[in-house]
Amino acid sequence: MQSSNLRGILSMIVAVAAFSVMDVTMKRLVETYSPMQVTFMRAIASLPFLLLATGLWGRWRDIVPQRIGLHLLRGCIGVAMLWLFVYAVRFLSLADAYTIYMSAPLLITALAVPFLGERVGWRRWAAVIVGLIGVIVVLKPSGTGIITIGGLAALASAVLYAISAITIRILSRTDTGAAIIFWVLLFMALFSGFFALFDWTPLQREHGWLILGVGLSGAIGQHFITYAFRQASPAVVAPIEYTALLWGMTFDWLLWLTLPGSRMLIGAGIIVGSGLYVIYRERVGK
Repeated sequence: MQSSNLRGILSMIVAVAAFSVMDVTMKRLVETYSPMQVTFMRAIASLPFLLLATGLWGRWRDIVPQRIGLHLLRGCIGVAMLWLFVYAVRFLSLADAYTIYMSAPLLITALAVPFLGERVGWRRWAAVIVGLIGVIVVLKPSGTGIITIGGLAALASAVLYAISAITIRILSRTDTGAAIIFWVLLFMALFSGFFALFDWTPLQREHGWLILGVGLSGAIGQHFITYAFRQASPAVVAPIEYTALLWGMTFDWLLWLTLPGSRMLIGAGIIVGSGLYVIYRERVGK
């Protein structure tokens, strides 16, 4: 059990690092291309890596869908979720966007009640409320009461991520992990590609390595996060996701010479603390 947990923790560390690299490349790309076009690049660039892995292992049956309607819904949610996140990082630092996005586990806890019929005790509800107060702190980075459009986009993306996570719980009862990943990427590529045509910017040759990086880092992250949850329970590996904040602050400093503000750090502490407490309460079943 300990070796399995260790593999899960190490896999989650790799996954978070890979997704952070993917977000850096998307933040670079959105400086030139529209958020919808970057969403299309993210989806279409990862598909070949997924199909290559599926072919090498000879697991084509794994991507056969059992509930195509729910996959279609996830594709629509995925387009809006990623578009909003890319839009957010156009205006926010990675650390600020990550901090708001870290409210997603709290939102999943709240949404599990109406969508999955789960029971949530008063302690977890209190943690959710406290965590959302932390989000409000981050949404007002200047302290003037003005909420930025980028902050609202990040929060909306987190809400959609939580809804998407709920649909994964439902889909996992009938479909494989490969099918869940493949169909959401395919539908995201189709839908975002269609909408991106209305504001399409011709691709620049020097951005080829960024597009390749988006696809490769996204595929690596998806593989290792799936492996992590197979090796260890969510209570063991989920807290590792908060290391994304460290990656975000590091990349902000190295690439954009940006340091986090005090309100962001305070809000991050509230959100992460609340999220870790929710994970702990779920582990003890209360």
